[in-house]
Amino acid sequence: MTFWLATDAPVRLDLTLTPQDGAAIRLSQDHLKAGHTELKAGAKLYFQLLDIHLPTALPTQQPIYYQLLLNGERWQQWAPDLCFADQPEPFFVLQPDVRQLLHGSCRKPHHPAADGLLQVEQLLAETAPEQWPALLMLSGDQIYADDVATPMLVAIHQLLPQLGLPDEALPCSEVASAGALHQQQPYYLKREALLPDNKLSRDMVTKVFGGVRKPVFTSDSAHNHLISLGEVLAMYLLVWSPQPWQQVLASGGWPAAPELDAQLQQQYQQQQQILQQFVDGLPRVRRALAHLPVAMIFDDHDITDDWNLTAAWEQAAYNHDFSARIIGNALLGYLMCQGWGNCPEAFSADLLQQVQQVLAQPGQDLHDKLLQQLFRFNQWQYQWPTEPPLLVLDTRTQRWRSERSLESPSGLMDWEAITDLQQRLLGLEAVILVSPAPIFGVKLIESIQRVFAWCGKPLLVDAENWMAHPGAAHAMLNLFRHPKTPRHFVILSGDVHYSFVYDIRLRGKRRGPDLWQITSSGLKNEFPKKLLDVFDRLNRWLYSPRSPLNWFTRRRRMQVIPHKPETADPGERLLNASGVGLVTLNADGSPREVMQLCADGRKIRFVLREEEGRWE
Repeated sequence: MTFWLATDAPVRLDLTLTPQDGAAIRLSQDHLKAGHTELKAGAKLYFQLLDIHLPTALPTQQPIYYQLLLNGERWQQWAPDLCFADQPEPFFVLQPDVRQLLHGSCRKPHHPAADGLLQVEQLLAETAPEQWPALLMLSGDQIYADDVATPMLVAIHQLLPQLGLPDEALPCSEVASAGALHQQQPYYLKREALLPDNKLSRDMVTKVFGGVRKPVFTSDSAHNHLISLGEVLAMYLLVWSPQPWQQVLASGGWPAAPELDAQLQQQYQQQQQILQQFVDGLPRVRRALAHLPVAMIFDDHDITDDWNLTAAWEQAAYNHDFSARIIGNALLGYLMCQGWGNCPEAFSADLLQQVQQVLAQPGQDLHDKLLQQLFRFNQWQYQWPTEPPLLVLDTRTQRWRSERSLESPSGLMDWEAITDLQQRLLGLEAVILVSPAPIFGVKLIESIQRVFAWCGKPLLVDAENWMAHPGAAHAMLNLFRHPKTPRHFVILSGDVHYSFVYDIRLRGKRRGPDLWQITSSGLKNEFPKKLLDVFDRLNRWLYSPRSPLNWFTRRRRMQVIPHKPETADPGERLLNASGVGLVTLNADGSPREVMQLCADGRKIRFVLREEEGRWE
């Protein structure tokens, strides 16, 4: 059992677990000491991980109340809004047999849509605990390190002095230290200008990015890209918890806006209004996360847009000290705030000791050495022992680089990683496989990405899908065709900012496994509506079963059966609605029901019956 939390002081932990139908289990500080790790990031910022092994198994299918004492203080003192109104304490329900789960991705605080995580809290409040989903899977873009609203960055800079983090020296930058970047020279809306314009970076970046002088900032929305480690850690605090906002807004309102022209000032006010609604919902978000097991994995925006998309991008970004520091700081923030709790045993005591040394003295040589070590780290993927097992893929750091060209898209996993995945699948009857990007996507959109990649411009359209790299695509499809592969695959994905459900049937001498591609995106993000409507209808027309274009562009002999949302107009298969996905499984691990709990309150089911198929 693992608890993760951030505190403003070092803490002594005491834990009491009380099953609904059993006696209380009291675990004192002495018992918890071996599993408690504390990292000090600043004078008033500590990260706590409590990873404990109990002598006997806890009961399943019933509430297990927990009281976590921090220096002797009960939750009523440090988080009075943590539990539901009709309950005496927060609790969780262990459900090793997964019959229902929640999943989502892409939570951008300043997007106009409501926060889909509020629907998680509402579902828990309205449902008997014994019927709760087994877990919440967050499959990428939990923060947007590369797309930060100016009011959010101002709030980060207001919070940082109160956290008391040490200053961080910045390499190869006009701003020598993080302290100056946070206060005197914040570079609001113009952070791409910080990157030095020397011949090496200019020549490399011109070749890679088509003339745009920015070896890391490849997004049009990256003008406030997070840079320092302090900014990354403060961002995590502000997107997950209401507590730091009480400090930021302690004076009775938002911090004063920086000097901006009239147009940008209007944008600032609009973003501030959206963020205020986001902040108002954070107590409910924290309450949901305190009651459900939560699994996470990164995607590109947790670090930066187009992260490791091509080998040329990697050369440009990692061979520049400043951009490498920016990427590494975001990756270190992911380790501390997301990856660590997914699989604590993957992070050795020696590695965590190095992290603590860097937190104490950021910006020194050891900082960059640690980041180089994290760039080579290959244990971000993990597996949970549920039934069916939950296998979460790292599709970002073990890329299959193109043999044709440095500018061609890399495969999302290399041959060794896919082979390792195949070994983990042997002997399983069913599996819940998490791939941040869909393995089977919308064919028209992937075709457009392929055209841009063929023209040498994959960065313009985020041309990263499983089928963009032939080696990775064939290896993954061969994995599905292996005679000892599971009979039922439920593939959970996000990334694309729309939701869909595909049933994929592989054809051959023997019947292949049942593959279900279930995509939910985003939690607080959406695709441009008119453009998605056009793509959805064109995809249906151009790649219908009778279309010659579909026949000539098929990947393998497979039947793809798209299942439409029940409220869709004729011809629509894609759902463009911010929210969170709810998947109900049969006893054999196949899906029985797929629903999108929309952020606006609608509950939209996908019709899981064979309506039409197309050969690819």
